[in-house]
Amino acid sequence: MPLTFLTADREQDADPAAHSGEAPQPFEERDEWRRPYRPGPWRVAGGALILLLSSYLLISTVIIAFAGAYPAAAVCAVLSAVVITLALRLLRVGVWVSAHGLRQTGLFSTVTLPWREVAAVRTAQQPVRWLGLPRTVQGQALVVVRAGAAGPTAEGEPLRTLLTDHNADFLNRVPAFEQAADVIEAWHDESRGA
Repeated sequence: MPLTFLTADREQDADPAAHSGEAPQPFEERDEWRRPYRPGPWRVAGGALILLLSSYLLISTVIIAFAGAYPAAAVCAVLSAVVITLALRLLRVGVWVSAHGLRQTGLFSTVTLPWREVAAVRTAQQPVRWLGLPRTVQGQALVVVRAGAAGPTAEGEPLRTLLTDHNADFLNRVPAFEQAADVIEAWHDESRGA
């Protein structure tokens, strides 16, 4: 017996086409930052493993505190907080869009561009990193080109590519990559027209 009241998929149950693949997410609040795709299984699994490590650190903190070594317990607690922060940051990595612009969130840095500073958003065939590792393979990447100093039609340097069909969100999920790239390109086209 499905318990739809326990899930966030109640709206998808009414639409049988939603079960065939990932349905695009509705964008009612255009001023809020949204990721136009769901985090992939590799990203979620990596975050879960890091959170598992933090649970071991928290258990170690309790055991060390009961043993009476409070400075060592404090170090373990701080290390656990750092690991939890890293896991949460890993889950936020990706491309985010709103009516204000485009935001590329990395593990340690975030770049936000207003739409007027984005000259082009396009998909390109190029060597891409496999799961963010140094090994590169041929694949597709969403390339975001900044507007040059001469104006919005002149192209500047591209942003660091975070959205590829071989990253942690889209490995072995090419249709999901194409859908996410189309949604981001549509946000760009719509924002340029506004």
